[in-house]
Amino acid sequence: MADPKGFLKVTERELPARRPVPVRIMDWKEVYEKGDSAVLRRQAGRCMDCGVPFCHSGCPLGNLIPEWNDLTWRGEDRSAIERLHATNNFPEWTGRLCPAPCESACVLGINQPAVTIKRVEQSIADQAFDSGWVHPQPPERLTGKTVAVIGSGPAGLAAAQQLTRAGHTVVVYERDDRIGGLLRYGIPDFKMEKQHVDARLRQMEEEGTRFRAGVDVGTDIGWDELRARYDAVLVATGSTVPRDLPIPGRDADGVHFAMDYLVQSNKATAGDEVADQITAEGRHVIVIGGGDTGADCIGTAHRQGALSVTNLAIGRQPGEERPDHQPWPMMPTVFEVSSAHEEGGERVFLASTVEFLTDDEGRVRALRVAETEYVDGRRIPRSGTEREIPADLVLIAMGFTGPETDTFEGGASPVQTERGTLRRDADYQSTVPGVFVAGDAGRGQSLIVWAIAEGRAAAAAMDRHLMGSTVLPAPVAPTDVAIGVQPA
Repeated sequence: MADPKGFLKVTERELPARRPVPVRIMDWKEVYEKGDSAVLRRQAGRCMDCGVPFCHSGCPLGNLIPEWNDLTWRGEDRSAIERLHATNNFPEWTGRLCPAPCESACVLGINQPAVTIKRVEQSIADQAFDSGWVHPQPPERLTGKTVAVIGSGPAGLAAAQQLTRAGHTVVVYERDDRIGGLLRYGIPDFKMEKQHVDARLRQMEEEGTRFRAGVDVGTDIGWDELRARYDAVLVATGSTVPRDLPIPGRDADGVHFAMDYLVQSNKATAGDEVADQITAEGRHVIVIGGGDTGADCIGTAHRQGALSVTNLAIGRQPGEERPDHQPWPMMPTVFEVSSAHEEGGERVFLASTVEFLTDDEGRVRALRVAETEYVDGRRIPRSGTEREIPADLVLIAMGFTGPETDTFEGGASPVQTERGTLRRDADYQSTVPGVFVAGDAGRGQSLIVWAIAEGRAAAAAMDRHLMGSTVLPAPVAPTDVAIGVQPA
């Protein structure tokens, strides 16, 4: 194990410092400063190598956390990345973007701050790339089987890498002009600079994975043609239909979905010319929705020069301590201050949006909001508490309802569940033979670790479908998160 007395000698949780707010909002670089290797090893040494490491249950990938904590503490960095890659294709992404359910399940977290698992993971991956230890792993032989992966987010890319390494010829289709899906255009650079996506894509290309950007399956190439051309197809398009807010004034100019705003900002950050870009510069901005996408909008608005930023959340402000109904090792809902919240703006809880108010030209000028009250389990505006908040840019960041299905054709259309996701069996196969589903398209809006885990598991199922057996790992079953059972 790591330092046998490490958790007794080091009781504090140490993280790299964030760059000063006045400095970081002037650029799009990641907010954290480079960490100290001595601090990293000290934190890794707090891992207790538990007899039952509950951090494994917290992570759907089954990451070998005590093992690479131990190797990091010992300074065996090259062995650490080997153990990390054994379960996770993209630790440099999860180390930056995952909310770390593994840390919520850390045994040390029962009576001390949890081990900084996520930061150790990121540092291992970054060190591996910086040292040239990440090499292509092309297959020793080709199987002659062909696979199409639709969508280049974390689920699709994880499946593609696994299937390529198994010897199949894999082509990844992406409708955007660049590969990366949500990682490319949904995540601002201040959370993850795109060099970390590009580096992994280069590895995958050298392994043999083929990428086709700018191809909209169902429009540029039909689903029937795709099924005829490939031996198997994986749908990994994500859950991209935004949840709307159908209240009076919704069609006002200046009211946009969060993802439309973030995609344009990321394109501009990449150096693209964006016509009629939605920008927060010189505007009073309101972000509706208190999740990660809302926080991404807040940080983006600060960097674009917003006059003010207000974040509205319909529910109560979470407490700062783990609630009784979410005991260890569950991932609790607690009040968090992200880097974007730290940069300024106002957060308002128990705020129900009642109406978008417009000026004479049809442009939004304010929001009418009311205090939220709970009635029979429903959240509704409390009568008599209405007030106006000035706004000339409103971003709706209320989550997503499911995958887009309007391009599916006739017999190639997988059956949808009551939640709008694509139905699949215990082997990730949809109701269309040979068409599989992984990630948010089948699971619903979820975490990057679940997307990668499902991509790896779906790859194993597809390899078995194509070859009769597989040695690829399958870390998770395709559960329905709404009810916690395998789909019918």
